Amino acid sequence: MQKQKKGFTLIELLIVIALLGTLAVALLAAIDPFEQFRKGTDTAIRNTAQEYYNALIRFYAQRSAFPTDFPQITPDGLGYPLTTTSFVTGVIEAGELKSNFLEIAQDQLANIYVARAGVSKLLVCFQPQSKSFQKADKNTKYSSYNFTSSSDDATVNTDSATCSATNSCYWCVY
Repeated sequence: MQKQKKGFTLIELLIVIALLGTLAVALLAAIDPFEQFRKGTDTAIRNTAQEYYNALIRFYAQRSAFPTDFPQITPDGLGYPLTTTSFVTGVIEAGELKSNFLEIAQDQLANIYVARAGVSKLLVCFQPQSKSFQKADKNTKYSSYNFTSSSDDATVNTDSATCSATNSCYWCVY
């Protein structure tokens, strides 16, 4: 009688390795690390925009006015990027933002746009890069981030169209 050896053959091992490799490639494609990086960046910018918006609301609630250097809407209805530090320093000096806000958010400020209409209407937006932010619910997706007028009853131009290279969308807080 011949003794049978237990174990796997070389071909069986190669098939298993090939299957595991295929699964790993499929998983990597599903996760898309670049999309995850863009999503993380968008989340950081959204949080900074939300923090700035909340600070301006607190500023307005205490003083019944926005900082004097805070921008009105431009004639074409677009906002201003937050790279102009004077839009932020008045809020920091009032104690509504941390003193190191500019230092922490310096890389994100160029992506955040801010405008006000009339005395009390405020708009803070950014253009997301990740697909998940671009396909956000219809309450936060806009075809343009402009006010339709400069009065207190101004409205935001909303659009539930899908974002694409030809149709810019913005995530806004107002």
